[in-house]
Parts: sequence; C-alpha cells; structure tokens
Amino acid sequence: MHSDPFLVEGVNVETLSLGDASSRVCEEVGSGKSFSVFTLNLDHIVKLRCNKAFRAAYDRARIVLADGFPIVLAGRLQGRHLSRTTGADLIEPLCAEASRRGLPVLLFGSTFDSLAGSARHLKKDHPGLTIAGVYSPPHGIDVLSGEANEGIEFIKSSGAKICFVALGAPKQEIFADRCAQEVEGVSFICIGAGLDFLAGHQRRAPKVFQTLGCEWLWRMALNPRRLARRYLECLYVFPGVLLGGLARR
Repeated sequence: MHSDPFLVEGVNVETLSLGDASSRVCEEVGSGKSFSVFTLNLDHIVKLRCNKAFRAAYDRARIVLADGFPIVLAGRLQGRHLSRTTGADLIEPLCAEASRRGLPVLLFGSTFDSLAGSARHLKKDHPGLTIAGVYSPPHGIDVLSGEANEGIEFIKSSGAKICFVALGAPKQEIFADRCAQEVEGVSFICIGAGLDFLAGHQRRAPKVFQTLGCEWLWRMALNPRRLARRYLECLYVFPGVLLGGLARR
C-alpha cells in the first residue's frame, strides 16, 4: 500500500488519518503561511465541473481529504489505504491538538446560536482551548464581494490560528481560498454542518450510517425535496470516479 496522495477529478487527495491530519495542520500553521483544508465528496466533484472559482480554490488547497465512500473507494482502487474523513470529523481532534499547542481557534459561519453552542461544547471537551471569536455573516453573503470584508477583518484582528468555516459548499471553500490569500498565518478548515451538529441544531446520521458510507441516505430521508436532485447528480458522476480509480490502479 502507498501513503502518498491519489488523484480524483484532477484533485490530489491525502491519505492522512484524523490524528495525522490534525498534527499536520497545526505544524503547518507554525510556518506563518495561510492555507485551506477541504474534504472532497461527489457533490464537490459535480460542482468542480461547472464552477471555475470552486476549481481554483481546490487547486490552491494545501490539504484535501476523502469525504464520502466513493472517494475512499477510488483511493483504494489506486492501492491507497484510507478511511473517510468529513469536515465535521476534523473538529474535535483538531481542537484537541490546538489546545495542546496553544493555538487559538475561530468559528465562522452558520448562525450565532450554533456558533455559541458549539463554542460551549468545545470548551467543555477541551478546557485548554482558546476560542478567539465567533462570527456569523449575513445570510446569503457573497464571499467574493466587499460584503465579506468585515468578516475577513474580524479574522485578521482575532489572533486566531485556525478558522473553522461553516458556510456550505462551494461558498465555504471559495471563502477559505480568498482568506488564505488575504490573511496571514491562519489555516482555514471547511466543515459544512459540523458546528450545527456540535450545537445540537442538526442531527447527524447514526454511527451505523456513517460506517456503511450511507450518511447521504439519512440526509435525503430528512430533506428529500432539497437533496434528491443533488444526489441524482452525484449518482451520475459516481461511475466515472470509479473508472478513473481503476485506470490509475
């Protein structure tokens, strides 16, 4: 088995464990350079094919991990040994590592209630963790416009070294990429609904669904009207992802 990255849709995907990914993020923060961390799934692949800003953000990302069983399977077909890692999975181990190293974190996105609730949860689980701030931007914010400048200035002045970005794809990745170019010495971790899960404002799929790679089925059952088309598009690109993995075997 190889431990080096593998290719999916032109994206280099790392095979790091949660612990190794958390350590690497914290070590690279020490370099003083900003960077972004994404987790690739089929929905992202659909968006990569039609959104140039999203593709550019992925091209500049420092670390990309496998979110979703199809991406994991594509890696295994290429001889890599890895497990699924969602943005939500990164929060706790990364906060534990940040607490040990004295790295302040900032929570950005979602709603103020979710940010406050998740901050309380993280401080309880990691008493030594420094929460540098929380920031909930206006709903529907254009992250490439001047409308996002206030949030960027907040991050700059907060003293945070790690910023969890919870805006949903592709907005969070595009925003993280912009911030990585405009803010010094901060890592931007895209985590989707991770803070809503921590605050108890959304219910994550039971562990058995996560283990079987069927978390998407749980989400669609809860919100079929919003997600049915998304998952049909994912189903359309799935065979190509597997064939690509086989071709690179």
